Amino acid sequence: MTESSTPEPEPDRTYMRRALELARRGWGQTAPNPLVGAVVVRDGEIVGEGWHARYGEAHAEVAALREAGARAKGATVYVSLEPCDHEGKTPPCTRALIDAGVARVVAAIRDPNPRASGGAERLRAAGIPVALGVEGDAARELNAPFVAAFTRDRPWVTLKLALSLDGAIADATRRQRWLTGAASRREVHRLRAGSDAVAVGAGTVRADDPLLTVRDVPPPRVAPLRVVFDRTGSLDPASSLARTAREIPTLVVATAPEPVRVERLAEAGVEVLHAASVDEALRQLFARGVRSLLVEGGAELAGDMLTRALVDRLIIFQAPVVLGAGALPAFGCVPPADADRLMRLPILERRAFDDDLMTVYAITPTPEVP
Repeated sequence: MTESSTPEPEPDRTYMRRALELARRGWGQTAPNPLVGAVVVRDGEIVGEGWHARYGEAHAEVAALREAGARAKGATVYVSLEPCDHEGKTPPCTRALIDAGVARVVAAIRDPNPRASGGAERLRAAGIPVALGVEGDAARELNAPFVAAFTRDRPWVTLKLALSLDGAIADATRRQRWLTGAASRREVHRLRAGSDAVAVGAGTVRADDPLLTVRDVPPPRVAPLRVVFDRTGSLDPASSLARTAREIPTLVVATAPEPVRVERLAEAGVEVLHAASVDEALRQLFARGVRSLLVEGGAELAGDMLTRALVDRLIIFQAPVVLGAGALPAFGCVPPADADRLMRLPILERRAFDDDLMTVYAITPTPEVP
């Protein structure tokens, strides 16, 4: 809805959906800035499109205005985030819109950043009508980590689990094996590319010896920090994570770190962060600039985070596999009281990746712009 609470015209919704589609093209490249797309429309025709392609480069509105050229005069500009009104790495987008002579601006949501907000008022003062709120829910969800960062002191946490049909993450032998297919694994790498950090528990490292790097998709501008939740700092210096720690930042979160182990990890280039709890660890990660955290298991870490209400989105990749008796249940570490709280979660998305089914569940509401 717009600020005046009038119904949104269908063309406005259509063009804003296109702006959101364009915004996604900046995935993995814009952090700590948000994903933003823009569309310039004149006489019912799209004459310019743009998106924020990379941190420090032109904002979406400027890119769209460049493509539109002289046709931007008298046009309506649709942008998925309120145009900025401050001088940062680039000039204010409000100035570009005013100079281009646009007739109207439609923005999905206000900018939650107090340093950059106020663009709507600046444009209105220049005689340009501004509508706010068109496709606002989708815009807030797209940039949930960015929006949430202005109202909380921990990262936006997404828990990703690969499950069998019988709800398990490993068979009775606990041996390493792929449950999902190549298409699902490629999507997980895409999720990593859009995250500031990727985390696993110590058990997962011992069982799988993962690299937690981004592969098979366009690399992000900054490789995500690799985080291991490991109570005593028991990460093996010979593990893939430790052996590559000098090339890709790697952090071990320990509640009771053993000095000898900490020293060995430091020699390998692994930093050990001492935190009394998962909650405190997330606050420390947030203070380091981690706004989005992708947690990839295992069952103990997933259960701890779900029990402490620290998970915002749950992504399940379910494979057409039955692991049978003795298999490790994905949610076996979640107490009954917390399992009741997690019943009937809203579904945000369902998509097939070959034979696997991905489902995205909302555990917390989409963050509101403050």
